[in-house]
Amino acid sequence: MAKKDPDLPSVPAVQVLERMFTLIDVLASREEAVSLKEISEKAGLHPSTAHRILNDLATGRFVDRPQPGSYRLGMRLLELGNLVKGRLNVRDAALLPMRELHKQIQQPVNLSMRQGDEIVYVERAYSERSGMQVVRAIGGHAPLHLTSVGKLFLAADDPQRIRAYATRTGLQGHTKNSITSLEALERELSKVRQYGQAGDNEELELGVRCMAAGIYDDQNKLVAGLSISAPSGRLEDEWLPKLKDTARNISEALGHKANGAR
Repeated sequence: MAKKDPDLPSVPAVQVLERMFTLIDVLASREEAVSLKEISEKAGLHPSTAHRILNDLATGRFVDRPQPGSYRLGMRLLELGNLVKGRLNVRDAALLPMRELHKQIQQPVNLSMRQGDEIVYVERAYSERSGMQVVRAIGGHAPLHLTSVGKLFLAADDPQRIRAYATRTGLQGHTKNSITSLEALERELSKVRQYGQAGDNEELELGVRCMAAGIYDDQNKLVAGLSISAPSGRLEDEWLPKLKDTARNISEALGHKANGAR
């Protein structure tokens, strides 16, 4: 979740703005139109005060009046929300959390997205002190079934799509640990779905292991994956909760709500 700006006050400096925010929150808590009486009671405002502010909001199309004496959120909020959503960028949302995670674990942190039958590395946080000589360059790509993030995306596909992927790619391997059969891949993806995480046990490169967690947008769609890479003997299980927390925070910055809540 994005950190609060310490320079911003905890409540609006202008009282009418605080009341306006409260009224909007009341309307947001209900799908149907709400009566002025109920709105004023929940907001803790006198009906005349609530009525005056709601009418001003209606003038700006932030609130609609479907019938006299009742109100609901207006289309202007949807228009503004779509503008904000369009400007949200996975890389921008991920960059600072990735750097913070790297500071904690001192190992490369990668942000990857799906492109067809491969994942593409779009950002990374690393340092020379990590001891990792093999770090995928930004713009590099790798097969889905050989990478931790790739497995997240495959696990989100239905069985027919997974079989089609296996047929197209032939499940070619890169190392002796690579998954090269459909049966083994399906077993692996079942574990990914069960635990909500994925791993790469020297399947892409010998000597390198990875763990990954998914990043989701406001529609609960998997849009990217966050992974930690480390020499095979140095990947620590204790990093997994930190990785998941970081991925969750990035998802929340993109509008995702836990448990599919809206």
